[in-house]
Amino acid sequence: MGRTTTSRTATTRTTTPHPRAIAVAAALLLTAGATGAAVASADGGTHTVTAAKKAQQREAAALTGSAKMYRKTTEDVTFTFDAHLAARHIKDPSKATGTFHFVHLDRPGDEGGWAKGRIDCLMTGGKVATATGIITESSFKEMKGKRVGFTVDDRGRHDRVGYSWAAYGATQGQPDTLAKCASSAPYEKVRKGTGDFHVVPWQVPYPEPRDS
Repeated sequence: MGRTTTSRTATTRTTTPHPRAIAVAAALLLTAGATGAAVASADGGTHTVTAAKKAQQREAAALTGSAKMYRKTTEDVTFTFDAHLAARHIKDPSKATGTFHFVHLDRPGDEGGWAKGRIDCLMTGGKVATATGIITESSFKEMKGKRVGFTVDDRGRHDRVGYSWAAYGATQGQPDTLAKCASSAPYEKVRKGTGDFHVVPWQVPYPEPRDS
């Protein structure tokens, strides 16, 4: 009889993930996609960073968006804001940056007035924002260089807007001494379906108590 030789072949074990582990991983991915990114924490767990939280990490306050004002007449009045206060300037709203633009036409596509400029102050409390800015360009030459103010109440589909020259009847009557972040109550209504404004709340940097 011949000699029998037994050979050993090295094999690699493949571990198949448990079905429950796969389901949990899929759920985490779906959650991250819907509400933000899932970030690993120091203890090995995960926490979700939403878009809103990311925005607050980048800036202390903001007023953005565009919409038309409600009118019973043919007037076409539009306000547009892109105002931001960086997180590093949380204690100084006068360091806000950005732009504003407003247009007031007799009717859509008709004649009227317009102005745009740079933001020089922004304060927000909850969903209400007050901002001012210097007009850099306008259809009215006498308005260039003047400061104007705006107030926006972010109510979702029912936003309201106010502006500093309301009591004067026209932007040409705007006082040259208007203080930064000064405006009127948000008495105007936004016309339904024409746009939306978004306010990022300012987290007031209250003084810390001193050790006795």
